[in-house]
Formats: sequence, C-alpha cells, structure tokens
Amino acid sequence: MKWLLAILTVLLLMTQYRLWVGDGSFAEVTRLERQLNDQQQKNAALERENRQLLREVRSLKEGTDGVEAKARYDLGLIKEGETLFIFLDQDKNKAPESQREKQ
Repeated sequence: MKWLLAILTVLLLMTQYRLWVGDGSFAEVTRLERQLNDQQQKNAALERENRQLLREVRSLKEGTDGVEAKARYDLGLIKEGETLFIFLDQDKNKAPESQREKQ
C-alpha cells in the first residue's frame, strides 16, 4: 500500500509540475497572451500606417494636386509668377550673449 501511495504521489507531482512550470503551463500561457496582445497592437499601428500610405498613393495617382502639394512641401516648388517670401525669426538671428561679447 505504501508503494502505491508513493507512485500516486509522484504522478500527482509530475502532473502539477507540468501544469505550473512545464510546457503549456499557466505562466507560459500568460506570457504568450501578452506577446499576442503586443503583436496585435503593432499590427493595428502598421495597418493604420498602410491605410494612410494607400490614401497618399491614390492621391498622387489620381491628379496633379497631390503631386504639386508634395513638391511644394518637400522640394519648395514655386510656380511661375509666384513670389517667395522668407521670414526670419528675430530671436533665432541673435547670437547668444557670450558670443556677442567676443564679437
């Protein structure tokens, strides 16, 4: 009878070990769920970025307004007959006091 009790105890401990620590344990399932949640958030962010890029591609393909706006913003496009005005911030043009003293 003692041998049977010892064998059953060992079997119980083996099953409990797998439940709490081994493959498919509660800790592993929790870790995998957390990983899955993180990956789903990354996927959602990438999906939003893809939709934005798709809208931009469609805009550039459909007409010249999108191309012109992109060229104006990125390349500084100026049409014929337009005048370019550049306004400088007064504070940015001033040298720091330590540099003014040296001048």
